[in-house]
Amino acid sequence: MSAHEHFFLDKSDPGSWRAINAFSRRVAAANEAADIPRAVTELLNVRASQLNGCAYCLDLHVKRAIEAGVTAQQLAVLPAWRDTRVFDPLERAALIIAETATELNHSTLHQELTEARETLTDKQFSALQWSAIAINAFNRISILSGHPVRPNRDGQ
Repeated sequence: MSAHEHFFLDKSDPGSWRAINAFSRRVAAANEAADIPRAVTELLNVRASQLNGCAYCLDLHVKRAIEAGVTAQQLAVLPAWRDTRVFDPLERAALIIAETATELNHSTLHQELTEARETLTDKQFSALQWSAIAINAFNRISILSGHPVRPNRDGQ
């Protein structure tokens, strides 16, 4: 393999790739069962992907977020979400979980999760944490693989 070739982790072990995709589908089902709107899950996915610096996942999940109804304003201010009033309590709890699970700051972890927990049912709290775990795994696969972001041909 030359220095110019990427080693695509997902292609190197199709069985593990299928397993993590099955996990992702299970997590999506848990979100649906907990009445978490797709827009909330996509906000979580975008925020974790921002923190991880995963260009491929950002490209994918920003598109999905827009399709799910996340506004351009919400996406624009997402890195500074705590300083705005454009996110409802469920969205804010999901963003807390996204950041907590991604950064794993042990000094504030339990305080942050307690804040999110106050807004959520047990099912929602569980489902959103599993969502954060899932997107962090996908971010790492894409980053390690160097998944490319291809320019859109349609201008979007």
